[in-house]
Amino acid sequence: MGAMQLHWDIFCRVIDNHGDIGVCWRLARQLASEHKKFVRLWLDDLDSLKPMSPAIDLRLDRQICEGVEIRRWTENIAVDKPAEVVIEAFACDLPANYLQAMAGMVRKPCWINLEYLSAESWAEGCHGLASPHPSLPLVKYFYFPGFTAASGGLLREKNLLARRDAEVTSLKRSQVLEISLFCYDNAAVGELLAALGKSSSAIRLHVAPGKPLAAVARHLMGSCPWQIGQLQVLPFDFLPQDDFDRLLWRCDINFVRGEDSFVRAQWAGKPFVWQIYPQAEQAHLKKLEAFLARYTEGMSNATRNAAVNVFWAWNSAGDLRSAWEDFMVARAEIAGHNLRWSEQLAEGIDLSTALVKFCAAKV
Repeated sequence: MGAMQLHWDIFCRVIDNHGDIGVCWRLARQLASEHKKFVRLWLDDLDSLKPMSPAIDLRLDRQICEGVEIRRWTENIAVDKPAEVVIEAFACDLPANYLQAMAGMVRKPCWINLEYLSAESWAEGCHGLASPHPSLPLVKYFYFPGFTAASGGLLREKNLLARRDAEVTSLKRSQVLEISLFCYDNAAVGELLAALGKSSSAIRLHVAPGKPLAAVARHLMGSCPWQIGQLQVLPFDFLPQDDFDRLLWRCDINFVRGEDSFVRAQWAGKPFVWQIYPQAEQAHLKKLEAFLARYTEGMSNATRNAAVNVFWAWNSAGDLRSAWEDFMVARAEIAGHNLRWSEQLAEGIDLSTALVKFCAAKV
């Protein structure tokens, strides 16, 4: 049965940020390195992968990088043979000719729709459900990442927390508060800069390129780096995923966005503030509420309020300055809670291992 799963195809369309490809690239790498699968990553925008994997050649339609075959996804891709496991990331819709090739196979592939991460209870109820194709002899399974055993788990590489702990232990102690900023361009960056600029102790704010840096630059005069009182604002270049993880481990507080960096901030075990991807009719705020209800379990009332209020202020234009003051007061307790939270999550199966086991029963 295992031999039937050696070949995996992952299809990914990049929308407007790096979350989709971030998740798919981590999954592809882990399937290849830890589970010894042959993985093809079909990608419609190679430029979006380049910052995460600088070794790739944008001129090539087909190449191997970090054990993964990367294929350029064009409108009419040439299909030699579909894989035994096919992952349609975030409902990106498979190419019509690829679907027809799947339908023509004697042993049908295990077809997975990898969904977005959600802490909402309905996602657990839909996890693993089968959806027969309306006209082809194919079945698609909905696969939901999540925070409990009733879900598909979270992406987590082998020994990730041990490597994190070794890195953190090796760091020299510093009196400077290190903060990373990775956000969308509609974040309350101006309020955050104003709050940090009033600090009586030294702060270094590490700002990601692209939209985060553009948002910061709109509020500050002159060229980077910037100094505002005790606050030093330092842009950094795009980082490969492993280096980005190390940045989160080194920082005392992490502002993250979307899905990929959101999960990595939780594995970092440090205080973090998440900006969820905005959706129509404020649907994203229900997802935020569901996560906060699960994540803050076990916190004291004061700490829970501090954590919840800064998340809401960062996501819905609340009073961020006041919320930040309370967050800083509760920072030590939040740090302890987040370390325990990461260890609790790591007790569950990781997403790639869970996917391998799920598909083993379907192929």
